[in-house]
Amino acid sequence: MTAANGAAGADLLLDIQGLRTWFHTRDGVVKAVDGVSLQLRRGEILGLVGESGSGKSVTGFSIMGLVGERGRVQADRMVFDGHDLLSASAEQMRRLRGDRLAMIFQDPMMTLNPTLRIDTQMIEAVQAHDTVSGKAARARCLDVLRMVGIPAPEARLKAYPHHLSGGMRQRIAIAIALLNAPRLIIADEPTTALDVTIQGQILYEVQKLCRETGTALIWITHDLALVSGLADRMAVMYAGRIVESADTAALIRHPQHPYTHGLMASIPSLGTRGQPLFQIPGSTPSLLNLPEGCAFRSRCYRADAQCEQAPQLAEVAPGQWASCWHHGVQP
Repeated sequence: MTAANGAAGADLLLDIQGLRTWFHTRDGVVKAVDGVSLQLRRGEILGLVGESGSGKSVTGFSIMGLVGERGRVQADRMVFDGHDLLSASAEQMRRLRGDRLAMIFQDPMMTLNPTLRIDTQMIEAVQAHDTVSGKAARARCLDVLRMVGIPAPEARLKAYPHHLSGGMRQRIAIAIALLNAPRLIIADEPTTALDVTIQGQILYEVQKLCRETGTALIWITHDLALVSGLADRMAVMYAGRIVESADTAALIRHPQHPYTHGLMASIPSLGTRGQPLFQIPGSTPSLLNLPEGCAFRSRCYRADAQCEQAPQLAEVAPGQWASCWHHGVQP
C-alpha cells in the first residue's frame, strides 16, 4: 500500500508508481514531477492540491499522454483500467482519450476549435468513440449541456466559440469531457473562470456523476477550500512531489505537513475574522535548482539541521502519509 491510495483489488482504476516527468532545457533539467505515486478507485474523487508550479497539471498531462516533446515521462508503473500507459502507442492513447479517459483544461480553448460550430465539435466527439446516428449524438449533447447548466442549449449548439462568453465556453468544454461517460476525468482547475453559483452547480453535477456512474475524478486546484467539499481524498504537492496524502476529513482536521498546515491556515474563516491571514513566507524554489534535503525547508517554521536530509513519504497516522521529519508539530 502506498501513499495517496486506499485503492485495492478489482476497484483499482489507476495505479501510478514513481512517476517522473522531466523537461530537458538549455538551462538544465526541470524536474516538474519527481517520484509521484497515486492510486485511485472507481468512482473515487481525488483532490490534487498545491501552488502554481508544484507539478499538479504536469501530473495530469503525463497521465493523458499530452506532455510536449521536451518532456520525458518515466514511471515504475502507470496502469489505467488494465492499460499500460507507458507502453501504449499513440493510436491507443488517442482511442482512450475522450472515451475512457478525459481531461478538462483550465483554458477552454484548448478543447474547442474556434473555426467550428459547437454542434460539429460535440457530435464528432461522440461519434469518434461510439457508432450512433447524428440524431442520437445530438440528443446526448443536449442532455449534457443541460447537466452543466447551459441555458437554451439548442441555440448554443449552433454557435461558434467566439460567440460565447469565457464562462460559457468553459461549461461547454466540461460538457464535452462528460459526453462519453469516461471512467476517469482529470479536471485542471476548470471552474476558475466561472461565477460561484455555476461553480457550485458543476461541482454538484460532477460529484453526482461520479457517484452514479462510477467515474473517477482527479480535481487539480490551488483552492483547498473548494476541493475539500468535493474530494474523498486529497494529495498535496510541492516542488514536484506529494508531501501529504489522506482522506479529506483527516487532512482537514489534522494536517501533518507544515506546507498543508500553511495552506489551511491561509483560508479565511469566521474564526479569523478581523485578524491578518497566515502567509507562507518566501516562494516555491526553482525546479531547475532544488535545494538539498527537504524542498520546503527554506520556508518552514519547523526546519532544523535534520531537514538537510530529504524525508521520505511515510504513514504518520492511519491512512495519512506525509514527508516531514517533524510531522504534526504546530507552530
